[in-house]
Amino acid sequence: MAMTSSATSQDAGSVRALFVDRFGREPDRVASAPGRVNLIGEHTDYNGGEVLPIAITRRTWVAAGRRPTEPGSAPMLRAASANNPVTGSAPLTSAKRSGEWWDYLTGVAAPLLQSSGRSESLDLAVASDVPAGAGLSSSAALEVATALAVAGVLDRRLELQEAAMTAWRAETGFVGVGCGIMDQFASALCRAGEALHLECDTARYDFAPFGDALLIFDTAIPRSLRTSHYNERRTECDEALRLLRLRWPDLPSLAAAEPEQVLEARLPSPLDGRALHVSRETRRVRDAVAALRAGNRISRELLVGSHESLRDLYDCSRPELDWVVERSITFPGVLGARLTGAGWGGCAIVVGDEDALLEAGPVLAREYETRFALVPRLWLSTAASGARIEG
Repeated sequence: MAMTSSATSQDAGSVRALFVDRFGREPDRVASAPGRVNLIGEHTDYNGGEVLPIAITRRTWVAAGRRPTEPGSAPMLRAASANNPVTGSAPLTSAKRSGEWWDYLTGVAAPLLQSSGRSESLDLAVASDVPAGAGLSSSAALEVATALAVAGVLDRRLELQEAAMTAWRAETGFVGVGCGIMDQFASALCRAGEALHLECDTARYDFAPFGDALLIFDTAIPRSLRTSHYNERRTECDEALRLLRLRWPDLPSLAAAEPEQVLEARLPSPLDGRALHVSRETRRVRDAVAALRAGNRISRELLVGSHESLRDLYDCSRPELDWVVERSITFPGVLGARLTGAGWGGCAIVVGDEDALLEAGPVLAREYETRFALVPRLWLSTAASGARIEG
């Protein structure tokens, strides 16, 4: 196992070269967007709660170009990926979900083309260092970068928050994942050296300083929001809110419920645990933001408490993730750890001093491989910048 630094092997040049190789011409626009980790506030976003993500230094690049639509034909999307030898193809009018990876591109590009009033076809090339299936929001990075690149070739100015919403609508309405707005907002709006404090019910956001390093520990257990229990949890939370509103009709969201209200309502299992996690987790976010703005660091109590709540109340952890958290906090210089990115596999984050994480990483990886017969991937990161036009 080699722990990977924050530097990436892909860049704007590599996606330009891919575009030229697959489509035989230079792209008109290149954009990029980062993956993200959520410091705290898991499964609160789609429940109207608060979250505290940062962008990581691993990114996705999208190169885009227009091409004339064949006479008598409808506009088409062609999509190429550095990670897939197959070039995708999809209609941009009356677009339908195919179940293929380029759905994320089609779901963004089709409405942007329609609103532009243009009829050209589009070619898109993708290169990424954000690993898929690890809980680092590879889909949000892909969608946000696509939104900026496609808007650019259509001569439309797209503000970052609008790019985030375009990406979110593609994920929820086209791809069919009932996520909240956190991933897309984080990928679009994050800033270097800061965490994004986002209120998911109103889309209001601000920032808090964050100077610690992160060790991102990929457990090598892939997970997908389309195939995990994610949508099931969302349904459970909707039902919990419905039951709580029988007693408190004006309750705006599940996250707005105080923990005491959830306990008083005596919701049936497992709805009681789901609701209690969401309520308490939102308040952990507020405590973390207050600490950072006061010049302090996020405490171990908050980070590990979040993980334990996800494990015990939300039932979205796994033994591998639990082991990473329990073992990592025994190292000097480590503040805390928790699963990130919904759970059921994917990644945990370990927060602390960079030197301490450099020492802890190889030990954790060796012990993890011995215990679980899985080879993890590890990356160091700091709080990075959000989406941008590359040219």
